[in-house]
Amino acid sequence: MSVILVFLLLGILSSITAAESIGVCYGVLGDSLPSKQEVVDLYESNGIGKMRIYFPEPDTLEALKGSGIELIMDVAKESLQSLTDQNAAMDWVNTNVVPYAQEVNIKYISVGNEIRPDYNEAQYILPAMTNIHNAISSLNLQAQIKVSTAIDSTLISNPYPPNDGVFNSQSYIIPIVEFLKNIGAPLLTNIYPYFAYIGDKENIPLEYALFTQQGENSVGYQNLFDAMLDSVYAALEKAGAGDVKIVVSESGWPSAGGDGASVENAATYYANLIAHAKSGSGTPKRPGGSIETYLFAMFNENNKQGEESEKHFGLFTPDKSPKYQLTFN
Repeated sequence: MSVILVFLLLGILSSITAAESIGVCYGVLGDSLPSKQEVVDLYESNGIGKMRIYFPEPDTLEALKGSGIELIMDVAKESLQSLTDQNAAMDWVNTNVVPYAQEVNIKYISVGNEIRPDYNEAQYILPAMTNIHNAISSLNLQAQIKVSTAIDSTLISNPYPPNDGVFNSQSYIIPIVEFLKNIGAPLLTNIYPYFAYIGDKENIPLEYALFTQQGENSVGYQNLFDAMLDSVYAALEKAGAGDVKIVVSESGWPSAGGDGASVENAATYYANLIAHAKSGSGTPKRPGGSIETYLFAMFNENNKQGEESEKHFGLFTPDKSPKYQLTFN
């Protein structure tokens, strides 16, 4: 076998592994968390092939060098306004991308996470996305690194039945979606059946949210995750961007702190989501493919603000012990 053929086969196998692996979001708002290198080692030892971080953190980026782990790197919320200036965006890329691009597999840059139209930062999202993309392109990295933003389900009206899904606040989101279509980038979307379930328990069975329902409902869905994801695809289609791919940039279930939040339910949700995302079955609107998915999150974050449940999404404890028996790859 020739050396060239060996490298081709290795490349094919690598791409298959990457396509099938599940990501996990690495939030750091917890006490007594392991070192950055220990965290990267934990990803590798568990076969977790993708990571999301919520701001550029040099120690994490250094630890990722040579790992091959695919990375979503967010722009910190506090930086969004400054990046409406092209020179500042170039400086951001020179600081946070250029020193690592050859050895860290940066796949997506998320310019904003769950920035809603009524937030002050909303006005900065598209200009900052444009400037970061231009900076990436000026370095000829645009094929390797795609620029996007992460939305949540509050931007979708009429989510059920899923085919009725449509973007609200269209003056905010439609130009962003058109930009993604033009540059060939996906829309990052945080999908949380847990929050949909606790918001409407009268109409949403727990089994439907946990992937344990037997058979399809009246509109052809067996689980809430697919219904929520397809409502975003329906909105993209109505916006003339049906070919824009969705990457599920967060999804999880808490083990404590709220209705339906338990270790048992969380273990069921994560295991079934991993199996479903990797199965190749896709969703009713996008059948026949794996769903690129990032679980939330690597560790509990006891310092997070908000509802108590927000502190209990971790898959591992600070001593690196698994909370659940999950197979990621």
